[in-house]
Amino acid sequence: MNCINLKTIVLCLALMVTSAGLGAQTVEDPYLWLENATEVKAVEWVMAHDTATMRVFGNDPNFLTIESEVLGILNARDRIPNGVIEGGYVYDFWQDSVHIKGILRRATLDEYQKPEPAWETVLDIDKLSADEGRAYVYKSTTSLFPDKSRGMIALSLGGGDAVIQREFDFTTRTFVENGFYLPEAKSEVCWYDANTLLVATDFGPGSLTESGYPRIGKMWTRGTPLEGAKTVIEGEMSDVAAGAFVLTRPEGNRFFCYRQTDFWNLQLWLIDSDGGRIEIPFPKDSEVRLFKNRLLALLNSEWLDIPEGSLVALKIADLGASDLRSKATIVFQPDETSTVDAVNTTRDYVIVSILRNVRGKALYFVLDESAATDRWIEAQMALPDMGAISIKSVDDHTNVVLVTYADFLTPTKLYCFDDPGGTAKEIRSLPPRFDAAGLKAEQHFAVSSDGTSIPYFLISRADLKLDGSNPTLLYGYGGFRDKETPFYSGSIGKAWLERGGFFALANIRGGGEFGPRWHKAGLLENRQKVFDDFIAVAEDLIARKVTSRQHLGIEGGSNGGLLVGAVFVQRPELFNAVVCQVPLLDMIRYTKIGAGASWVAEYGDPEIPEQKAFIEKYSPYQNLKPGVKYPEVFLVTSMTDDRVHPAHARKMAARMEEMGHKVYYWEETTGGHGASTNNLQKAHRIALEYAYLWKKLK
Repeated sequence: MNCINLKTIVLCLALMVTSAGLGAQTVEDPYLWLENATEVKAVEWVMAHDTATMRVFGNDPNFLTIESEVLGILNARDRIPNGVIEGGYVYDFWQDSVHIKGILRRATLDEYQKPEPAWETVLDIDKLSADEGRAYVYKSTTSLFPDKSRGMIALSLGGGDAVIQREFDFTTRTFVENGFYLPEAKSEVCWYDANTLLVATDFGPGSLTESGYPRIGKMWTRGTPLEGAKTVIEGEMSDVAAGAFVLTRPEGNRFFCYRQTDFWNLQLWLIDSDGGRIEIPFPKDSEVRLFKNRLLALLNSEWLDIPEGSLVALKIADLGASDLRSKATIVFQPDETSTVDAVNTTRDYVIVSILRNVRGKALYFVLDESAATDRWIEAQMALPDMGAISIKSVDDHTNVVLVTYADFLTPTKLYCFDDPGGTAKEIRSLPPRFDAAGLKAEQHFAVSSDGTSIPYFLISRADLKLDGSNPTLLYGYGGFRDKETPFYSGSIGKAWLERGGFFALANIRGGGEFGPRWHKAGLLENRQKVFDDFIAVAEDLIARKVTSRQHLGIEGGSNGGLLVGAVFVQRPELFNAVVCQVPLLDMIRYTKIGAGASWVAEYGDPEIPEQKAFIEKYSPYQNLKPGVKYPEVFLVTSMTDDRVHPAHARKMAARMEEMGHKVYYWEETTGGHGASTNNLQKAHRIALEYAYLWKKLK
């Protein structure tokens, strides 16, 4: 573990809610029973709706063709295996038509770079499930560094966030008999050493926060009972989570513990050799890494007159200094058009992926320690321009970097650098998955209601006819610092673009495309700005006659499901199709369902009257009205989603139907927040969505 990623540390019943509109009368919610995910009556409701949806689309030629095409793309053996470098191997999790649940496999780095690597199967999830009679879903591995001789493998039963943790021996490729084991829970584990785990899990009553995540972190020694593990950190019930972890480097490992007081703020301590705590002085919303006995902090708030968005470094030896500003050095400071996308470290370099006007570049920095004050020497990695760059894997014990480049119309390419300053070696290129001839990708700008310029990408025909007749799908997210960048999608290309559809990607506020300021502009009481931005892009597409209301659809998932839910309720006349995936929709009860309580720092707390006032203005479920002509919405969710509870989509569908509005509904019985656990399930869902879109927008 080499980075504190708040999304990975954390990424739920009152009887009364408010009805539509600010100041509405408090009434009983008749659909609370749908909040019980697996209660018989609720499941029967789900099955009836799934059956009704399949009755409409099951024999649709578009559905049948697209399902077959997308499944072929997902199962293709010439996909790029996105390997992770660990312990001298490149590890990859692979699913195809033979390995439905998937295999964890590995190859040496040299072998990985061959056209046809000789892979070694490490763990076969299909076989494991059959042998043990359990429907496992592989989620992740937490490795013992640097040699990766052992790991804790996380297995879900149905695809949710709650997992079983089991110790695995990578030498024998078997689970360790009488090894470390944690039953199903939303656990966090990290290796302290070969015989010690740092564990945050469900230790029993009172050990979870109000958000449903671990409140207590312990140090667990091999051969001792879990209940006897030593407590190293204990948070408050109101925290999101608490725990401990080790950051590993060639210069030595460092032990930390934390309290995540809300989704964006982390109180962090370094534990010294005597067991004492040294509080990390950066703003609590910083993202922190370890490099050459220094802490690197990506600032999401201004610190010591250093602007937010900057990457700074501070020697661990100077953590207690009285004049921190004289000790801290700026590694990189973005301008108004750029932001840091990601920070990675190798043995000798800091790699900073940046976005400049939502286009990717990769910079690398060398530390010059020769002077009294650290100096950071900047250079740019030799990669294509104008698309999206993603660092797929780095190794803190070497300088090897695996990186991909893609744009909307260029199939993904995988490069290997032996050194960030060296020449890129192209080791994989994804074959074209759709016919891109005659297509173009452009960046445009819309003007939001407050005058802010909102960029968006549009993929269209090169001979675009501005007559308003083009089927257009607009996608957005707008939250949680997420950055929507160019990408290559065989599924979208085959199911939509190749058939004549246009695709637009909106870079609205609430995301991170222009740094912390862009995210903060859509937080809490400013959430309506996110919806206004998305509406502005839709209006721009219509005003420019790219499309028109009857040919314009919108799509979003999770927080993006809230986005499209709010927007179609507010401006139903703009759209003729809405794909609303694993959404948040009942924002008055969201803190009481699933993991909702963890997102109060993003949306606000409906239990606080002044915050409830701005939430209920936009909450889709509360603002539905009878007699309004809404688009025929397609709602997608999963019964095993323990992050965003399926009740949001269920209740929305039920209320719309009660009011006489047409709804299509699809709920997977497994799949968790991703609404799929294998390629067949994913292809089925995607085909349903695009069959719906073609039905509504052609």
